[in-house]
Amino acid sequence: MATPCIAVNGVRHLRPPITIPKPTVWPGKLLSAICSHQQLPEKYEEDIEALKKEAKSMLLEAAKPSKVVVLVDIIERLGLAYHFETEIQDKLSQVYHCEEDEDYDLFTTALRFRLLRQHQFHVSCDDFDKFVDKNNKFKETLSTDVEGLLSLYEAAHVRIHDENILDEGVMFTTCHLSRILPELESPLKDKVQLALKHSLHRSVLIINVPFHISIYEQDDSKDELLLKFSKLNLMFLQNVYRNELAELSRWWNGFDLKSKLPYMRDRLVECFLWGAAVHYEPKYSFVRINVAKNMQMVSVMDDTYDNYATLDEAQMFTQILERWNVEEIDVLPEYMQIVYKFVMSTYEDLKREAIKQGKSFVVPYYSETVKQLGRAYNKEQIWIMERQMPSFEEYMNNSMITSCIYVMFTSLVPGIQSITKETIDWLLSEPKIVISTAKMGRHLEDLASHERENREGKLLTVVDCYMKDYGVSKEETLCRFKQLVENGWKDVNKEWTKERSTPKKMVDQLVNYARIAEITYENSEDGYTSSQNLAPKIAALIGVSINSI
Repeated sequence: MATPCIAVNGVRHLRPPITIPKPTVWPGKLLSAICSHQQLPEKYEEDIEALKKEAKSMLLEAAKPSKVVVLVDIIERLGLAYHFETEIQDKLSQVYHCEEDEDYDLFTTALRFRLLRQHQFHVSCDDFDKFVDKNNKFKETLSTDVEGLLSLYEAAHVRIHDENILDEGVMFTTCHLSRILPELESPLKDKVQLALKHSLHRSVLIINVPFHISIYEQDDSKDELLLKFSKLNLMFLQNVYRNELAELSRWWNGFDLKSKLPYMRDRLVECFLWGAAVHYEPKYSFVRINVAKNMQMVSVMDDTYDNYATLDEAQMFTQILERWNVEEIDVLPEYMQIVYKFVMSTYEDLKREAIKQGKSFVVPYYSETVKQLGRAYNKEQIWIMERQMPSFEEYMNNSMITSCIYVMFTSLVPGIQSITKETIDWLLSEPKIVISTAKMGRHLEDLASHERENREGKLLTVVDCYMKDYGVSKEETLCRFKQLVENGWKDVNKEWTKERSTPKKMVDQLVNYARIAEITYENSEDGYTSSQNLAPKIAALIGVSINSI
């Protein structure tokens, strides 16, 4: 394990090796320009409502199960499903309970399986037994059925533990789809490329909607009504997002932290992407905005502890944060007073909205999660700076907090009607789906950020911690982290399919948290810190040309 160059003696007065992050790829003038679009004409909204009625009739009239699942899949890919949540659930319930003896092909079997499981119906992977040979391997005759392979590939990503046939399905389909890909033509080639990059289940729906619309437009069997509906709907959503970004930009610029705290990452737009991933539907504007605000807030806290503060300063900040009183900040250095005021301002924003929405119960929960986060950041920095890395298990228990999942999820409560005090109690009781989601997010981030965080070998990271505990190489450690992510997804999928009294919206958000973590840290690259990687996705989300960035 590498030995850091920081001496233990006197370490409490030393700053960590400071890195100055790259500036945002979304300069203020550009952000102001793209957010200045006028509201869509009322005629657009009228057209959307008219098309919605026709599409609803189309969905209600669909009867044959094989036709229903295809139509639902199209509606979901095009970003229209939030208009028909009840109708889709009812239709899939009919499919689930249908006793029709229909000999489905691989495409339909896999599509039915994926949609039912994604909508929390209990379905067995035994449905795929008819497609394997006596050695429990998928029949090679399937290797040329591209649509069937693609459908099986997508279905295999909703697998849980001990579903060996679906583990095999991932390897089988990935191998053959990758082999066939160069021979394919659009739009099928585009569908396969998009899937191999991120399966539908692990991707963020709203980010991919523009690409799915483009693919569907090239499909000879496309329905013109659904295509028109999806295009207008996307334009409407993009306009909503631009207006929200304009509001966020004014809020963020009012603090001018970019000039006051040069060590911190200015990533407001990337934080908004996380908000849109949690809930993309128009009515959840508060959720998107508040997730963005709080992600940027915890990012400032993280960078303060990790990239600038001495241990003495960090300890003092943590203690003052515990007392939660802005009148006591005079003992802090000036830069920490700025951070503290920013934290308290964000808190006051949430408090006002919580009272307004009749959700005042969340206020003490929220403040406690922020204090808890400060304690966890402080503990982690002591481990790193004093070269006293704990066991991997202890590190990961602390990482449950530094994943920021509790701060994020308490901050959005005022924006979701179905969330109650009991929901928050459940969230903070550490149910398995919360633990698995938080740890999976941290594994993804650690895979992407460990090189940056070790400051050219000067500091220890969780990778060094794992290497020491298990006596393995760095390469083997990184491979094991990737397997921990795969196991995490199986845990999340299993918990997702269970019956529960917890509001579905909260569980939806946990899965969406895992999805945006996958996207942000794809290919083991830190898309948050090096935000050029996320720029094309954000440009598509808000409807601007990447060339204008």
